[in-house]
Amino acid sequence: MRQRPIPGSSGRVRPMGLLGDPVLHAPCEPVTDFGPALAGLVEDLFATMYSARGVGLSANQVGVPLRVFVYDCPDDEDVRHLGHIVNPRLVSVEGVVVRGPEGCLSLPGLEAGTERYDIALVEGVSSDGSPVRVLGTGFFARCLQHETDHLDGVVYPGRVSGWRRARVLRQARRSGLRPPADGGVPVSEPPVQRRESD
Repeated sequence: MRQRPIPGSSGRVRPMGLLGDPVLHAPCEPVTDFGPALAGLVEDLFATMYSARGVGLSANQVGVPLRVFVYDCPDDEDVRHLGHIVNPRLVSVEGVVVRGPEGCLSLPGLEAGTERYDIALVEGVSSDGSPVRVLGTGFFARCLQHETDHLDGVVYPGRVSGWRRARVLRQARRSGLRPPADGGVPVSEPPVQRRESD
């Protein structure tokens, strides 16, 4: 039986961007070159994510403003989801809205109760251009929404409001991070159509 390589095993760990880095707060460009450089970026993203002990990582978190993210994330049933998506689109969100603790490798050691839908559908392509369609539930749905947000220039403090937002931004400043004046982005709803559950 042929063994598949471990994602990230040929990649290198890249420096992590932190809250306040301009590349984290601007929308990323679509990928148009599907050559070896893209495959190398995906490997580097996996290597960096595993080194930081994360469950997802977007290209702009390592300073590359392209629409790519990787994930190795369980859902609420403890089923492991492993892969990458190039040029992802958050097609739909549905189900109940759950406020849960959310962290980010670009805000190390911090988290805030963040509302996310518990079902999310993302479509895009793989690094070789093949279509990809990923449906996530529970924690994995949260991961898909979080990483897609990153590629739109949204860091999770932009999804919280009131005292939760004030607290996480205060903690970020105390940790030496320099959040933008608006905390990353204005509070807004996910840029997708919500489908009602049956």
